Amino acid sequence: MDSAATDRFDTGRFEASRNRLASLAYRLLGSAADAEDAVQDAFLNWQAADRQLIKVPEAWLTKVVTNLCLDRLRSAQARRERTVGAWLPEPLLDGDPMLGPADTVEQRESVSLAVLTLMERLSPLERAVYLLREAFSYSHAEIAEILDITESASQQHLHRARRRITAARRGGEVDPASARRIVEKFLAAASSGRTEQLVALLTDDATAISDGAGLTETLLRYDTPQRIAAVARAGFTPTPAKRRLAGGTPAIHYALVNGAPAILFVLGDQVVGAVTFDIANGRIATVRGIAAPARLARITEAWRRHEPDPPLVTRW
Repeated sequence: MDSAATDRFDTGRFEASRNRLASLAYRLLGSAADAEDAVQDAFLNWQAADRQLIKVPEAWLTKVVTNLCLDRLRSAQARRERTVGAWLPEPLLDGDPMLGPADTVEQRESVSLAVLTLMERLSPLERAVYLLREAFSYSHAEIAEILDITESASQQHLHRARRRITAARRGGEVDPASARRIVEKFLAAASSGRTEQLVALLTDDATAISDGAGLTETLLRYDTPQRIAAVARAGFTPTPAKRRLAGGTPAIHYALVNGAPAILFVLGDQVVGAVTFDIANGRIATVRGIAAPARLARITEAWRRHEPDPPLVTRW
């Protein structure tokens, strides 16, 4: 095989792993854009390596991507973004290949916005061990090799990560039809200003988080049902100023985002806002409002290839 044919063959081997590597990087970083950068850097490392010496390409690539992501998590910029509270996971539309694998409850949970947010409480190593084990089913021996730690250390990191995530987790998987009904009730109550109905849909310890459409340096947080209801009522009531900010009169669609119920504000073929919901025991435990354009770039690309159901609201 000549050198050109060898390069094509080796590129093919990398491309066969691309989606899996991107899924791992997204779970580690919570950002599709950063995940794509990490995978591209891994490809450059792959091209520069003496590939004849790499016995198991999948294992080698997993190690490279994992450590590229850990370097980013430990970087000064990443620590600063997370410290000042300006970080939210980047939402992905149902069906995005970065959300795979999704065969088990643990795999689906690991890519939910709730768990991606909870993983901010973990150290980079705890995060890596948790994901490699829970989402990708690596053994502790394999994880130890990937992270250059002992098997015992891998087991300890996993124990701490599971304990922290389990202690903070709220609810579990929800029946899709029930989730949609709850979200539709929330939208109807918020749009019509029925505060009491909104409060009744929220858990007693509900929280809401908004990126302020990217216009604020830190996230906006609300932590009582009454305050969340007031903010939702004000936010979902259309006004000329809001339409100017959105660039027109968007439609509102129901969607699944990172496996959770959501509503999307769509103007033409552009997603201009997303509101996601965590459901626990039949009520809404967390509301996230995302409208910063940088956080909606990939979901917009996916929406353009998507065949949506008719909108809940045709003209907001």
